[in-house]
Amino acid sequence: MNTDYIALAKAFLPKQRLGQTCGIVCNYGLSLALRKPLVHFYPPILMVEPTNICNLHCPLCLTGNGKLLRPKGMMSLPLFKKICREVQDKIGMLILWNQGEPFLNPDFYAMLEFAAKKKFYTMTSTNASLELNIERIVKSGLHKIIISMDGITAETYNKYRINGNFELVLKNMQDLVHIKEKLHSSKPYIVWQFLIMKHNENEIEEVQKMAKELKIDKLEFKTAQIYSSEDITFLPSNHKYSRYLQEGNIFTLKTKVKNRCRRLWTQPVINWDGEMNICCYDKNGSIKIGNIQEHSFSELWCGEKMQKMRKEVLINRSKYDICRNCGEGIVQKIKTVKGEG
Repeated sequence: MNTDYIALAKAFLPKQRLGQTCGIVCNYGLSLALRKPLVHFYPPILMVEPTNICNLHCPLCLTGNGKLLRPKGMMSLPLFKKICREVQDKIGMLILWNQGEPFLNPDFYAMLEFAAKKKFYTMTSTNASLELNIERIVKSGLHKIIISMDGITAETYNKYRINGNFELVLKNMQDLVHIKEKLHSSKPYIVWQFLIMKHNENEIEEVQKMAKELKIDKLEFKTAQIYSSEDITFLPSNHKYSRYLQEGNIFTLKTKVKNRCRRLWTQPVINWDGEMNICCYDKNGSIKIGNIQEHSFSELWCGEKMQKMRKEVLINRSKYDICRNCGEGIVQKIKTVKGEG
């Protein structure tokens, strides 16, 4: 059996965590049936943003292209520990990224180690285009690491990962595999994420071969999210690799926007400064919920502002711009190919 699935299951075995997860799933089902937001339990997952600063300038990323409106900064280790302590008995998984490169935060390794002590299942996503302490990552207790590398050559990679270093990313990926083997560690589970765009869709077959040669645990092909007609040039020619329908300069999601959203019941976000977001698609934090430095998690999660948002989504989700371009209900991961690990 996949050791990553086993680790994930173990994180939810404690009675309180399991009870909370079952409870919120029931809450969500009843909310859909009654068209009324019911929330009496904690979410199973919490996304925490170590930083919204990045070393790359990817054109479809609001941080990378300079269009992120929120103040930039890094979460302090004391704030991270406060959040962990507050939710540790009820939440099983921490997703440790949002709108920045987590490893730019000098306290990030310590955050991983602290989360491991609290027995969370942890996962992070990195561009890996920076110097990494690979051995410390492997020993940190991190369960899953997603590495974004959208090309098998520097030429292809650099067309989107602007300011990135292809050779360094490749080396970090190779070193992770090597150090895991050296230390006889099953963690972290290594995922190579390949964002499919027009300039790299011809490399799909070669990427699969390369992932097997590198002994990557999993290769994931993901569709790109765009924001304006100018971004259409990035969409692949083969429309099965896109989440959008296109007609000239008009693009729409392939699936209808339904009046539901599991993320509002299962996966909130706390940004680097303590501000809670309704979900990861509200990248600019436009819908204000409150700050965990001023309120408890429970006050924010079950509070009036979150409940108002849930109620409106159950009635008319398409009224929100971020919801009309959201991954809810669509296939984002096109294809998964396992490596030889």
